[in-house]
Amino acid sequence: MVKTDGHWSRQVTRNSNALDLEPGVFTWHDPKRIARSLQASAEASRRRKSAPFRSAMAMLVFYLNRAGRKLPAEQRVILQQAKEELRRLYGKTAYSSK
Repeated sequence: MVKTDGHWSRQVTRNSNALDLEPGVFTWHDPKRIARSLQASAEASRRRKSAPFRSAMAMLVFYLNRAGRKLPAEQRVILQQAKEELRRLYGKTAYSSK
């Protein structure tokens, strides 16, 4: 059994097996820059197992979910905007509840 330090999600974000992320990408304050960085990382990766859009969005959603209540509201808004920008970059639309 492998002993961990209890911060496995931090390790995933820093050392993703699918994407090589720019350091601090989720702390940036420009949603367009975050989305472009995730897009570039996903498209450059040869280790990802799904389409670039899905890989980039999955990493962003993973970070948002794992940060939980500890993520400042201002940064949560920025990351939600980055999701919208990522969808725009890939020509996708947000899910409709209808």
